Amino acid sequence: MGGSAASRRARREQRVAELRAQGRYGPEFRDVLPSFAGLALALVAVVLLLGGLHRAFGTPGLLLGLLLLTLAAAVGLRLGRRAARRRKGRYTARELARLDDRGLVEATARMLERDGWSVADLTLRRGRTRLYARDRHGRTLDVSFRSDTAAEEDAGLAATRVETVRRTIAPESEHPRQVVVHRGTFSRAEVLQASRRDDVHLVDGRMLRRWAAGTPLDELRRRDG
Repeated sequence: MGGSAASRRARREQRVAELRAQGRYGPEFRDVLPSFAGLALALVAVVLLLGGLHRAFGTPGLLLGLLLLTLAAAVGLRLGRRAARRRKGRYTARELARLDDRGLVEATARMLERDGWSVADLTLRRGRTRLYARDRHGRTLDVSFRSDTAAEEDAGLAATRVETVRRTIAPESEHPRQVVVHRGTFSRAEVLQASRRDDVHLVDGRMLRRWAAGTPLDELRRRDG
């Protein structure tokens, strides 16, 4: 009986792990408890604030407090929607321009996940900024970045090496497609060199903005090709 219970528990834990990996398993109580606690504290603070204003200034103070809370709620809702949009992998051109190099890496990972790719950040493992991505069809990507502050040092497609990914995550039989992301423009020689290879895709600033706005990476490739 004990073995059967343990087996059922193991199957349930495996199923939960699979659902979480697919993003289909809701949060547990311990995950949402901090949010509920913060909301309760915020409500208590609001009540105390309005009570203090009412005692100090009467009805005008209460109305002023309600007006300020309404304005704060509107601003908070707008900021929350903007943050939620970015978490889903959508950025405006202005937001892209404000990102530093690390922010661009994180934004690219979110855009890949938005398009259905599972992403691993290999930066800490290899010491060079790069992402490894795989989709449900088994396709793989080796994503590197042309730094705005080190364009000359990173010049040339030799900066992107498939072997790096093969030695870390990808099996020897895999040949990840190389994607080079740059907020600026690539040289004519680089564009020509990439056009002669089926496993290299250059994402310059113009395509990056379209990608961030919601155009899938595969569609960018088709239009570019």
